[in-house]
Amino acid sequence: MQRFATRACLLIATLLIAACAHKPGATGLNDTQNGTEGTAASFWVGRISLQLQSEPPQAFFAGFELTGRASSGQLSLISPLGTILGVMRWSPAEAVLEQGGVSKRFASTDELLAQTTGAAIPLPALFDWLRGVNTPAPGWNADLSQHSAGRISAKRTAPAPQAELRLVLDK
Repeated sequence: MQRFATRACLLIATLLIAACAHKPGATGLNDTQNGTEGTAASFWVGRISLQLQSEPPQAFFAGFELTGRASSGQLSLISPLGTILGVMRWSPAEAVLEQGGVSKRFASTDELLAQTTGAAIPLPALFDWLRGVNTPAPGWNADLSQHSAGRISAKRTAPAPQAELRLVLDK
């Protein structure tokens, strides 16, 4: 019985340590800094929150790793324990969600993001927001006032449902 209790404590300690661990990200690998805006890939790591004012309300929280650019890239969503929840990949030729060993193809990146997250996230604007450029997107208002601290938020007012996207970048 004591051996079981010791193993259980070790397992719990390991899970708690894993939940606190994260990979450091390189928020400085931006297209604007290397002088090749729009052509070079970028890489960001952090946490993402998306809240939808739907009926019933929905909320999603995960770690993320984003690489690439609006035209082609990859977004991995990661649980607090480090498990890959899903990987979205896009290019001019395809938009794919890989989840649980199953791949699902979409007609476009817009459809991939809308069906996966529940909100049509403006990918070109999102990449600009990550670089600190407040590019307008229809229905969205970005707040980059805390960009230097690695925090970005954006609210969608139209179309319904309203949505709030928050990103916290690891440094």
